[in-house]
Amino acid sequence: MPMEKTFDPAAIEAKWSHEWESRGLYRPARPDAQPFTIVNPPPNVTGALHIGHALDNTLQDVLVRYERLRGKDALWVVGMDHAGIATQMVVERQMEARQDKRTNYSREDFVEKVWQWKAESGGQITGQLRRLGCSMDWSREQFTMDPHFTRAVVKVFVDLHKKGLIYRDKRLVNWDPKLKTAISDLEVETVEVKGGFWHFKYPLADGVTLDDGRDYIEVATTRPETMLADMAVAVHPDDARYKSVIGKEILQPITGRRFKIVADEHADPELGSGAVKITPGHDFNDFEVGKRAGFKAAEMLNMFDGDANVIQTADGLVPQEYLGLHRFKRDGIDGARELVVARMKEAGFLIPHVDKDGNEQDAEPRTIQTPFGDRGGVVIEPWLTDQWYVDAETLAQPPMQAVRDGRINIVPKTWEKTFFNWMENIQPWCVSRQLWWGHRIPAWHTLAGTYKTKRGQSVAMDAQIFVAETEQEALKQAQEKFGSEFEVRIVNDLTDWSSYEIVGVYRDPDVLDTWFSSALWPFATLGWPENTELLRRHYPNDVLISGFDILFFWDARMAMQGMEFMGDVPWKTLYLHGLVRAPDGAKMSKSKGNVVDPLGLIDQYGADALRFFMAAMESQGRDIKMDDARLAGYRNFATKLWNAARFCESNGISASTSFEAPPASLPVNRWIIGEVAATVAAMESAFAAYRFDEAANAIYSFAWDRFCDWYLELIKGAIDDETKAVAGWVLDQILVMLHPFMPFITEELWTGLGERADYPLITAKWPAPAAEKDAGASADIDWLIKLVSELRTAKAELGLPPGARLTAHFPASLKGRTDKLSAQLDRLARLEAISFDPAPAGASAQLVVEGETITVPLEGVIDIAAERERLTKALAAATKERDSLAGRLNNPSFVERAKPEAVEKARADHAAKEAEADRLTAALARLG
Repeated sequence: MPMEKTFDPAAIEAKWSHEWESRGLYRPARPDAQPFTIVNPPPNVTGALHIGHALDNTLQDVLVRYERLRGKDALWVVGMDHAGIATQMVVERQMEARQDKRTNYSREDFVEKVWQWKAESGGQITGQLRRLGCSMDWSREQFTMDPHFTRAVVKVFVDLHKKGLIYRDKRLVNWDPKLKTAISDLEVETVEVKGGFWHFKYPLADGVTLDDGRDYIEVATTRPETMLADMAVAVHPDDARYKSVIGKEILQPITGRRFKIVADEHADPELGSGAVKITPGHDFNDFEVGKRAGFKAAEMLNMFDGDANVIQTADGLVPQEYLGLHRFKRDGIDGARELVVARMKEAGFLIPHVDKDGNEQDAEPRTIQTPFGDRGGVVIEPWLTDQWYVDAETLAQPPMQAVRDGRINIVPKTWEKTFFNWMENIQPWCVSRQLWWGHRIPAWHTLAGTYKTKRGQSVAMDAQIFVAETEQEALKQAQEKFGSEFEVRIVNDLTDWSSYEIVGVYRDPDVLDTWFSSALWPFATLGWPENTELLRRHYPNDVLISGFDILFFWDARMAMQGMEFMGDVPWKTLYLHGLVRAPDGAKMSKSKGNVVDPLGLIDQYGADALRFFMAAMESQGRDIKMDDARLAGYRNFATKLWNAARFCESNGISASTSFEAPPASLPVNRWIIGEVAATVAAMESAFAAYRFDEAANAIYSFAWDRFCDWYLELIKGAIDDETKAVAGWVLDQILVMLHPFMPFITEELWTGLGERADYPLITAKWPAPAAEKDAGASADIDWLIKLVSELRTAKAELGLPPGARLTAHFPASLKGRTDKLSAQLDRLARLEAISFDPAPAGASAQLVVEGETITVPLEGVIDIAAERERLTKALAAATKERDSLAGRLNNPSFVERAKPEAVEKARADHAAKEAEADRLTAALARLG
């Protein structure tokens, strides 16, 4: 059937997505082919396609389709992450809407509700990825809570624990009081908040004074409530003001707690008074100072419960009136902060801030960088608690060596420095979360206490932890530990028994950090811990494409676990792309209202246009700015290709029957075959270097400029059998080369131009034209294109219609070339006559093509004087605007103070006016 007149993306996208997937073409059977493997960063089961996903998955699909066309056994592993916190929140919100809550159910019943939600509503993003054209192996879709994956997670935890690489420890974590769980740094958002900076007097104990006679040290804080758990004051060891009191004691006014003044370089002599109150149980910097001062984590004071309400500290010194108060003012009720400030002020220990007008205030107003939980939406509390940790420092060593010796190639190389900086200073990785949804930690506990033997003897026992893959194995370990004299029994939780008549062994209530399980993605998705054929064939993976923002949270941890458990790198190349930003360069965020919906862009421009935009704009190391004009341009590119295919169809040009270039004698055909070979080489070189932009621009330039604009023009009216064969072959090569970027339109055209239902484009062969550029043909056609371009430009500049037929005087040296190309010169250059005689005197346009001048007389063609006057006036106006804009841009005040988008617009306007002035100058010069 003849092709439709207009290109309709929506009509073909759904059709081909279904066709490819239903026929198993995303993973064609190629057991003897070279494997090529990519795993996609698993999106959250709660997620929806955002513009970052669109970029990340487009780049992966471009590579997978390219390698599939090259005949490889291409596997793109797809799946979703169970997203512990996000998923539990979604389900709990739905319950709240029904006046229900999680704690009304047992843990098992709540988890079952989450599974029900997953089956009914989770995973909408997979359908959205299909809309984007992602050719993933959907038949093997993975989920991080699938039984085989859970088995892998449990084994990794147990094995690491056996090696001493997972352990239980008391440390500070990012605690979300709303969600009541520890969260990772990635889930913490720093927000600027208007707050205060309070200054207080901390009295020196035992009559000690500073050298200046003061009997107190001044400290300042943005968190006065934490003084209820202060354990030291730190000063710089070289600060002369305080050297005499280092080692002396402070008498904290509210708690009456005595603690020492310690020397530590954390205290900055230039900041405030140079003295810092130290609360190691509630500040990450203070925790490190506390450790250096000799405090063990178990000795550090905790003053908050999981809701961030004040509790009694271990030394019992928090006054009763503070107990139960929230840390901040809430619902109109003063919190611990307000009460601390009030009591310090009443006792004369508050040092007021005097503003510029001489007015006294309790605190100096400050804008404070404050950590918030990105999901709970409340201020994060650094909280001292027992958690499970991975010895990341030990696990980080093999990946660092792999990057150093090239087994892992990071692209762009500029990210290596960041990678090493983080890995060399890596901290223990907290992997436990206080949730119900997730992989339950495979550890069982007993309490410390005095237990009774079966014979009634009382024996004091420490708390024990048993790490095992199964409950039965944990019970066996516990029985062996306690011996046959004790009755050891699994209990559901601590409320299951009320005495020590039996040894109650209960499962750790925490689940694992989502990143712990996703770190196993490159090998657990392939069947590990079973030694499957898929695992042997596709591990290590070839490439990981990832946003730079998860380099440490996911990428580095995959490298750690892969090398620990597989003994080899998880992937050979790690490609890190930038962010997709708003048109003005700002980071996208819901609060700014500048988030772009990729599905809306697909509806407007088509998936092919969006994909091409993403690839063409992906330049290593740079962020991408959204640009509707470019998207529209790539949609127009698809339309142009569609119309070119319709032109071929209407002229009897159809699908090629030749893989190699067909025989060609005509210069124009030999030229275009050489251009195909050059484009294939350019794209292969770009792909090898992971230059998506260069590969995209190579095929774009060839398809639009060389094929559609010039080749089809050059063959019009002269389409013989040779030309039909060459044109059909070239169009086929374009479709294959363009397919990784624009899969839908290329597959539609491939099928529409010939009967090849059993040979779909998605599994076609990558071009291997077995041809090189024909130097002579290329030189002739390139010269013709330049001449016609120069002539068309001259006509446009001089106000002549494109179809105006002119006379041209050529150097005699070009006679042989013009004779060969006379038909094309007549049709494309619109030359009424070609002469090799000297040009007549008078005004003329001088066209310089490859160093030789071709003269086009203008006497009698245009009004020379009027045209010169018009061009002169236009040039003066353009020059004036150009210079005015240059003046603004050279003014530091404008560049530094104006909005970035205003500066960018001024630069763009200046470039446009500069180009216009150059064009008008050239036009005047052409008049002679």
